Amino acid sequence: MPWGLGKPRSKFGKWLDKQGISQEDLVKRSGVNKSTISRICSGDAFLPSMKSAAKIIKALRDLGKNVDYDDFWSM
Repeated sequence: MPWGLGKPRSKFGKWLDKQGISQEDLVKRSGVNKSTISRICSGDAFLPSMKSAAKIIKALRDLGKNVDYDDFWSM
């Protein structure tokens, strides 16, 4: 199944696609709301709250990914 399905993707969304991590898996692992994950994957205009971002980064690190907030979102 192709990732992204032709929808616009944010830097974060493109990274997830490249890593083969689904938004659904990230929702389950991070505990962040599905609509929040969807919004941060579909465009660079939406920034997650620090609390959500911290949960997302922790979930990705638990998967063995060496990532930081600044890799995806600039303050």
